[in-house]
Amino acid sequence: MLWIYYAFIKTNAYLLITINSFGVLIETIYIIMYLTFAPKKAKIYTAKMIILLNVGLFSLIVLCTLLLFKGSIRLKVLGWICVSFSVSVFAAPLSIIRLVIKTRSVEFMPFSLSFFLTLSAVVWFSYGLFSRDIYVALPNILGFAFGAVQMLLYIIYKDAKVPELENKLPEHYVASTKLENISAESVSKEENKLNIINTIPV
Repeated sequence: MLWIYYAFIKTNAYLLITINSFGVLIETIYIIMYLTFAPKKAKIYTAKMIILLNVGLFSLIVLCTLLLFKGSIRLKVLGWICVSFSVSVFAAPLSIIRLVIKTRSVEFMPFSLSFFLTLSAVVWFSYGLFSRDIYVALPNILGFAFGAVQMLLYIIYKDAKVPELENKLPEHYVASTKLENISAESVSKEENKLNIINTIPV
């Protein structure tokens, strides 16, 4: 949404409008699917985030840039806002990278996804470079770096033998780890109670 707004302010940025319009459509479908199948608490949290970010924050950015800035200054401010959000998007896979290193498994990081992330970053960096648009080029340097790191990790860990996890999603892995720790603590407490009972003279 921000890149579409940036493209309208910049004018003649049809490629940014088309690709990001398609992106909005696809991401909207993802969110609808998530809201359809997510637990009730997750639905409420997601709805709050959509209202806060997609409606509230986006509207605030539009109003502030339209009312407070004019001409090239408006474009620069909006460009840096878009860069900051793009960087956060590219930084999001850091949690998956951490999980891959921790579990020594690439199950949660498909190679095709990493490859196309890298390819997309290279293409958009080239577009930004040739069109002399630093705001498009800059975040894609980071996108290329993270994509390359993910592919490298895939090559390193693709043949690593790891015990199979009963749950198949990253959040399930984290949840199961916490449950194991809780179970271990519970067993330890029960053993301590039994030891105390056994030491009491009859």
